[in-house]
Amino acid sequence: MTWLAVAVGGAFGSLARHAVNSYFVHQLRRPIPYATLTVNLVGCFVIGALAGSIAGERLHLTPALRSFVFVGILGGFTTFSSFGLDTFTLGNGGQYEAAFWNVMAHMVAGLGAVWVGYHLALAR
Repeated sequence: MTWLAVAVGGAFGSLARHAVNSYFVHQLRRPIPYATLTVNLVGCFVIGALAGSIAGERLHLTPALRSFVFVGILGGFTTFSSFGLDTFTLGNGGQYEAAFWNVMAHMVAGLGAVWVGYHLALAR
């Protein structure tokens, strides 16, 4: 059941992401980087608010519903929100070095992977 919840949530998140991209294309004729920044900031805010509500025991979600929202909807909308929550959780738990290296790995290795992938594809 959890797999189905993630799949359906992912479809909703992806549609929402496409709606934001379409909005910026029609309004500004240039979606990058505004659409990406918007979904990343909105996703980070929403995942933070949900995590805080759960931690503060004001919101209770079943494991399937939590997967639907966090992995499905927010994962389909933007995985940057998961990165933000992971990094925050590490830092908030006093694991500052792990939080720092998490940021470095995602930024440096992620950008490096884009560069390598781009140039490998270009060379073919």
